[in-house]
Amino acid sequence: MYKYKVVKEEESKAEKFQQERINAFSEIENELQSLIKPLRQAKIETIKTYKQQPDTFAVITPTDIIKDYIKDIKILLEK
Repeated sequence: MYKYKVVKEEESKAEKFQQERINAFSEIENELQSLIKPLRQAKIETIKTYKQQPDTFAVITPTDIIKDYIKDIKILLEK
């Protein structure tokens, strides 16, 4: 009886761990979806600034860094 209880507990911990890992994908998807609006707003702000200051070389939003992070994420997801 004792051995059954220990095995059952270990299975339960594994199931909980696995479910948390699976749920993390949904959380990541939600986070990615939440980036669309701020990304669009940053683009609009950049266009607005460049129209107002056509000679500027200012970086309004660090797109190079953002692109690098996205590239890193893609690499992590490759199998």
